[in-house]
Amino acid sequence: MLSLAFDLIKMVNATKSLISYFKYFTIYTMCLFYIVIGIKHFIEPDFFIAIVPEFFLFKKELVYLSGFLEVIMGLFLFIKRTRKIGAWGIIILLIGVFPANIYLYLSEIPREVLQITKEQALIRIPFQIPLIILAYWHSKEMVSVRLSIFCSVLFIPTIIYFLSL
Repeated sequence: MLSLAFDLIKMVNATKSLISYFKYFTIYTMCLFYIVIGIKHFIEPDFFIAIVPEFFLFKKELVYLSGFLEVIMGLFLFIKRTRKIGAWGIIILLIGVFPANIYLYLSEIPREVLQITKEQALIRIPFQIPLIILAYWHSKEMVSVRLSIFCSVLFIPTIIYFLSL
């Protein structure tokens, strides 16, 4: 009976260790993702300007600012000491750029520029939620195994979707 208890403890510890390694993989993948997308704001600003809602002034400046913040928050996420700031900065940034996804869905002009359908724009909207959840997970040093498993599973389709864009 005692042997069974020790085996169970070993399995739980192995699971926690595996989840921990996978969490680091997701953190570094998302760091790269945010840094690359942030740089893309400077290389291809017209792509992002097209999805800034019409009522915003200084569209190009907003695109550059959001790109700069994505790069900075991606770098902050990479460094353990600044990870929490980076993750929360990403959460705020994702909420801040959410109107662009709504505008993309509602307006034909940005969809034509990005060459996507209204259905594709609609699918894009809910993917902000997993990105926010993943950033929250990355902001925490210690979380429940359930949340870690949920986020690990959530990461896979989310990253596949964004790599397919």
